Amino acid sequence: MRASLEQRLQHRDSERIDLSPLLDVVFILLIFFIVTSVFVKETGVEIDKPQALSERTLESSTIMIAISRSGEVVYNNTNIGVAGVRTTVSQLIKSKEKPVIIQADKRVTTELLVEVIDQAKLAGASNVSIATGDKE
Repeated sequence: MRASLEQRLQHRDSERIDLSPLLDVVFILLIFFIVTSVFVKETGVEIDKPQALSERTLESSTIMIAISRSGEVVYNNTNIGVAGVRTTVSQLIKSKEKPVIIQADKRVTTELLVEVIDQAKLAGASNVSIATGDKE
């Protein structure tokens, strides 16, 4: 009887499921999703964007230019001013055509917004858009 009890305990130990391959698969999937995810690059300036009825999603390879409430024109956390838009955009689209998205605060004058759009188009950008905020 003692031998059969030992045999049952050994049999029960051999029936345990090894979870290490499952953990390996979970970690590989986690690394895959982290590596393949797309991160949207923001301009670094707080912008209060106006609302729009029609919206499109953002492409991953875009040029984001922000116009702050105080009239600063910012690209990649650097104040480039209206004069710097043309050279910045022309350098960025030199190798590949990218859409330009302008994030303008809703209190920015139309004149300043049009100047930035003109400078981007003069730099050679064929697709210039204005970003709008989320509907609340």
